[in-house]
Amino acid sequence: MLEGIIRESIGKRNAKQLKRDGYLIANIYANGVENISAAFKRGEFARTVRNKETFSFPVKLGDTELNVVIQEYQLHPVNGDVIHVDLRVAVPGQVTKYLVPVKTNGTPKGLKNKGVLIISKKRLTVRGAIENMPFNFDLDVSDLDRDDNILVRDIQAPENTVIMDRDDVAICGVIKAK
Repeated sequence: MLEGIIRESIGKRNAKQLKRDGYLIANIYANGVENISAAFKRGEFARTVRNKETFSFPVKLGDTELNVVIQEYQLHPVNGDVIHVDLRVAVPGQVTKYLVPVKTNGTPKGLKNKGVLIISKKRLTVRGAIENMPFNFDLDVSDLDRDDNILVRDIQAPENTVIMDRDDVAICGVIKAK
């Protein structure tokens, strides 16, 4: 379980000091839950997110334990480090929108025909309860030839969930290399 601290002061000076000390600044929120400003050790947060086995993961702030989902994150423009993260509390039974990651498997056969695989949507917006959320959408791209793509309508949503993105949006595809 990831342990963090609750920030008493939410000012810029306090945030800079926490970042210098190796903390990652986070906001935790949900409908019907009071917003929490928190901070986590950067290395522990990265390790927890990489090794999670479900869509949500538990965090402990003081005496409070919450199940959270990564909603949004900001990267440093130069070195690519995560500098801020927004976490959404996964309230059981509450229907809301989540951003579910998309993963691709296989090597497209269009790469042999001078094509390049382009992934245009890394996360899909899915509406439903946290119990019904998939860990990720796993796409097999091995059958994609040049000028082929996978659209949102080609993906089957899990039971009791709805994909909120438009049906005609391409998730990934193979285009001609220039």
